[in-house]
Amino acid sequence: MKRVASVALLDAMVAAARAAGGIIRAAAPDAGELAWEEKSAFDFVSRVDRAAEEEIVRLLAAAHPGAVVLGEELSPGQETAAGLAFIVDPLDGTTNFLHGYPEYAVSIAASQDGELTAGVVLNAATGELFTAAAGGGARLDGAPITVSATTDHARALIGTGFPFRRLEELGRYGRQFDLVARRTAGIRRAGSAALDLSDVACGRFDAFWELSLSPWDVAAGILLVREAGGVVTDLDGRPARPEFGGYVAGNPVMHDWLIQTLAEAEGD
Repeated sequence: MKRVASVALLDAMVAAARAAGGIIRAAAPDAGELAWEEKSAFDFVSRVDRAAEEEIVRLLAAAHPGAVVLGEELSPGQETAAGLAFIVDPLDGTTNFLHGYPEYAVSIAASQDGELTAGVVLNAATGELFTAAAGGGARLDGAPITVSATTDHARALIGTGFPFRRLEELGRYGRQFDLVARRTAGIRRAGSAALDLSDVACGRFDAFWELSLSPWDVAAGILLVREAGGVVTDLDGRPARPEFGGYVAGNPVMHDWLIQTLAEAEGD
């Protein structure tokens, strides 16, 4: 398949994200009455997730026929695809949404032959729109954004996520949390990795880590952070790809500090 220009990809992705966001916002007032389905322990889905995903798939298929759409409900075992692929999380932060906690998002990334080329994260509760194109920078509501300039870990605000899908990691995570908390200005856990990475990209968080994430949680966020001048890797410091595993992100200085601190917490 011929490579598609990032501008064309972003236009289609933004339209799809906004349409899905409209479905989510319309359902938000009655979210407490929705039926929950447990995908796995502590991980839920509702008819709103599915309706938003169906709309995203419909719009992306119309704009880019033949492209593959990857997502938790669509292809949970697949991480990458050749040619043009969209990596979709129609509602990242479903538990937040179901409780009326305003931290949930639509996340859509495009990859071509495994290389991330465009990303969109829409905060469905607030309407904030984060976009990125490979080589074209990252933006928030159309204005360029960059990662923070913080270099002193004692003044850093760090984002994180609990390993709720893998409770066996809680001991390891607890040791990491303890050390990071003792050495920084604070840690925040909001419940949406897509928005956490977006917050790194625009400088609200100086760094972020989480031990267990899925490709659709992070694909758009990886590109956002990189295009904003930051670094995203796996827990061993290798360049991040949208796959299952742990991630560390931040401005270059704070990313390196966080990688070293996490390793120290594990006794490496």
